[in-house]
Amino acid sequence: MEIFSQFLDIVLHLDQHLAALVGQYGIWVYAILFAIIFCETGLVVTPVLPGDSLLFVAGALAAESVGGGSIDIGVLIAVLFSAAVLGDNVNYWIGRWFGLRVLHWGAGAPRFFNRAAYDKAHAFYERHGGMMMIFARFIPLVRTFAPFVAGVARMTYLRYFLFDLTGAVCWVFLLTLAGYWFGNLPVVKNNLSLVMLGIIVVSLLPIVAGWLRARLAP
Repeated sequence: MEIFSQFLDIVLHLDQHLAALVGQYGIWVYAILFAIIFCETGLVVTPVLPGDSLLFVAGALAAESVGGGSIDIGVLIAVLFSAAVLGDNVNYWIGRWFGLRVLHWGAGAPRFFNRAAYDKAHAFYERHGGMMMIFARFIPLVRTFAPFVAGVARMTYLRYFLFDLTGAVCWVFLLTLAGYWFGNLPVVKNNLSLVMLGIIVVSLLPIVAGWLRARLAP
């Protein structure tokens, strides 16, 4: 319970924690931000790390840094974009490697492996995987697992990469620039905890909607 409280405090007061990191580490904060976004998008074991809210707050701090501060908006976007693309691609190849290992087991494949389901997943990602990768960027948890599943389903890599690149551009630029342009408006800055909570709630709505649709379906 204490760990959850600490995590919630970091999420809701991300601006204060990130500002402290900037003050303590200076230019090395770029490496910290890179590591967080890389892990959030590249490792299926760290889907709870902040993503959307981190981009927004980082953009807001970059606006405060105009005129000699520690965070430059151009460098920030380049770092976050690189982390998002590299993380997703590492995640994809981990999934693809795992999927190939399972396939090569042949008759000795574990019981949990369903070849028919695998073939359906492959067909789905070949047909709809492109748009899936773009929309997944804006949905927590899904953002972390979608590249891995695309790799397991062996989605054609060039197709995957192009759509993933498009999604990374939209995700990083939209959220970071939104923080840069609007994060320091008095109404936003004075209610930043509510804004962070709102970002989390809005980004989770597709998951909730999908769960409700599955529960209410005949």
